[in-house]
Amino acid sequence: MSLYRRYSLPLLILTLLFLFMLMAVYPQSSLNAGLRGLAIWWDVLFPSLFPFFVISELLLGFGIVHFIGALLDPLMQPLFRVPGCGGFVAAVSCASGYPIGAKLTAKLWEQKWITRIEGERLVAFTTSSDPIFLIGAVSVGFFHQPEIALVLGAAHYGGVLIIGLLMRFHGSRSGETGTRSDRQPTQKAWSKSKNTKAADRNRQPGPLRQALYAMHTARLEDGRPLGELLRQAITSSLRLIIVVGGLVVFFCVILEALTNSGLMSGLHLLTASLLTACGLPPTLTESIVGGIFEVTLGAQAAGKATAAALPFKVAAAAFVLSWGGLSVHAQVASILNMTDLRYLPFLLARAAHGIISALLALVLWRPLMGQGSSPVFSPIYDIAWSPGFSSVMLLQSLLFLAFILAGMLSLSWLSVGTSRLYVRLRRTHRQ
Repeated sequence: MSLYRRYSLPLLILTLLFLFMLMAVYPQSSLNAGLRGLAIWWDVLFPSLFPFFVISELLLGFGIVHFIGALLDPLMQPLFRVPGCGGFVAAVSCASGYPIGAKLTAKLWEQKWITRIEGERLVAFTTSSDPIFLIGAVSVGFFHQPEIALVLGAAHYGGVLIIGLLMRFHGSRSGETGTRSDRQPTQKAWSKSKNTKAADRNRQPGPLRQALYAMHTARLEDGRPLGELLRQAITSSLRLIIVVGGLVVFFCVILEALTNSGLMSGLHLLTASLLTACGLPPTLTESIVGGIFEVTLGAQAAGKATAAALPFKVAAAAFVLSWGGLSVHAQVASILNMTDLRYLPFLLARAAHGIISALLALVLWRPLMGQGSSPVFSPIYDIAWSPGFSSVMLLQSLLFLAFILAGMLSLSWLSVGTSRLYVRLRRTHRQ
């Protein structure tokens, strides 16, 4: 540890000086790369992420997150070992994409609704791509084949579910009990107040009443009026979206500088060797290497890859979307830096998610697309994709969010009903 502290700062300074020299040697290429990254942020990321940033802040302030969290608690606890509010985070993250999951997780940690271990589990599997980017940008814009969105979405979101089930084993129970009693003030308040209202009834209040009480208590604890809540939501969302854009531009310039210097040739050679050893076409090297740094560049390179079958190109895109790129990692790390959540579990989960999604894309290709190596649907090349914001894109994403929440709520109610039926049968058997 002492060696790391001694040499980390000098190495960082030397690295920054080296990158500065590369940018000075290739100024035109750096400028073009910066403009390209700025276009990605302005055309794709800003219109698709900023509305969800603001809406998520408002939902937190009004207590909607706590309402849905109380309803989803019977589902999220046994499956992923996170509180029910994690279900809302997972649904919003799937609908709006990274780094919404990390932002909401940090908010829940600040409000002491989750512990550090639970936050690390939650942020590990709630960092995913949004359906607008997956369908509009990747499937239609980069591959010109919207029918592959079925396989790409199944592989990506199926990997999210698998990572969530695997991350439930992260951390020990002894590390959670220290702060578990401090992170659910609404449940404790309910247990105190129910003695006055339900003294004449020898049963616990229903989940809907508990959820409504949790929402009411959260709104009272927040206490901000609507105007102040909206102003602070827009201010914090603008600050975060500017950080996201700056990181995208930064990594685009760094990747271009390293490519012009020839240093990326070694990484390309290593990646090509690994792909060949795994039986994959080495023409996907540019996609994998570009996706390591920035997800948009990697997905675009996967669509342009030549001499590679379409299933392998889709698998490469699935890996890139699930890994997220160092740009997304930097965004999440900047958010986690304000909490005590560790970055290493998130890094390992992203790597595992990328590999699992790529394997799922290859396994699910024939069952979902047909027996051949190409899709059963005819390729569609005459669809033009405009990355600008539109009300249709927002409506589709909100409908997708509502669909996910409805499905998770149905599973949660089913879990509650099953547990109550089991308790009744057990009491009957004892009697």
